[in-house]
Amino acid sequence: MAKRTSLDVVIIGAGVVGAACAYYAARAGLRAAVVDRGPVAGGTTGAGEGNLLVSDKEAGPELDLALLSARLWRELALELPPEIEYEAKGGLVVAADGATVKALRGFADGQRAAGVDAVEVGPDELRELEPHLAPDLAGGFHYPQDAQVQPAQAAARLLAASGAEVHLGEEVTELLRGPAGEIRGVRTARRELLAPAVVNAAGTWGGAVAALAGATLPVLPRRGFVLVTEPLPRVVRHKVYAADYIADVASGSAALQSSAVVEGTPAGPVLIGATRERVGFDRSLSMEALRRLASQAAVLFPVLADVRVLRAYHGFRPYLPDHLPAIGRDPRVPGLLHACGHEGAGIGLAPATGALIASTLTGTTPALDPTPFSPSRFTDAPR
Repeated sequence: MAKRTSLDVVIIGAGVVGAACAYYAARAGLRAAVVDRGPVAGGTTGAGEGNLLVSDKEAGPELDLALLSARLWRELALELPPEIEYEAKGGLVVAADGATVKALRGFADGQRAAGVDAVEVGPDELRELEPHLAPDLAGGFHYPQDAQVQPAQAAARLLAASGAEVHLGEEVTELLRGPAGEIRGVRTARRELLAPAVVNAAGTWGGAVAALAGATLPVLPRRGFVLVTEPLPRVVRHKVYAADYIADVASGSAALQSSAVVEGTPAGPVLIGATRERVGFDRSLSMEALRRLASQAAVLFPVLADVRVLRAYHGFRPYLPDHLPAIGRDPRVPGLLHACGHEGAGIGLAPATGALIASTLTGTTPALDPTPFSPSRFTDAPR
């Protein structure tokens, strides 16, 4: 069994969050290794749409994290190869009636106070922004800061740019501990990677990784489906979604929820989401979920009613009960840090998460207050 002794940190998880942790750790001068039981972006990241959203987040800690990440993604778009397909397309949230417009207005007022650019648009302006939208919508809000990346490419390019050692197809079977219970590294079937810090960026398996250290982190999988149409001319210009998507994101319900989220891609296909349900790791196909998505998308964009769907895919979002990720040190296990539980926002929140983890590892001042994301909220230990 091979041993490595000169690492500063081992990161478990080669999705976009783990890749961002490696990238910002390297920028902070740390030597990192990334280990994953599968390929790069083999979990939640690879099943995502690449959303970089501020529009769906109410004023508070997650929105602050999203705004920091939005700025960092803009910087990364200049530093990483064009294959990440960063597209500052903007978001458009639409309402079917006046009451929903009024609710969105109050939501946007809180966001603006936090630094979000939210522009109210009337029915005619909606059609100017999206000519193929249904004609009977009451209005909505345009969010210029919303953007998109190709998620698997973003993870791969971040990881490559980090210069980290990468060990794929290796499941971590043990967290190595010292005499006082402190972290000393990890063990896989092939090697030991020795380091004084381990970052749990294992997504939906974050709870299982925490359990290796005897800690509890209540991460649960939340299944979601996406439809992919045949290649089309650019009939959808922005990321467009119905207002009820915001409520679905914030909901803790385990039942199937669906709301239309429609966007074009540089390659031509239109992506249609989004569903949410807690069914464990059940990978079976839900025809009900797919029917709802197709129907809701056609209501928003009647032009899609006769378009062929070429495929559907699904994955599992890492859900925590309070809808905030766990970012930072675990007070129960010296040397263990968590960077998971982002649910469906991990791609958007990855750079800020990586930057916070790097600040924690180096003891430098973070770009924002990390207290709301502290894993200690799941323990009885003081923050």
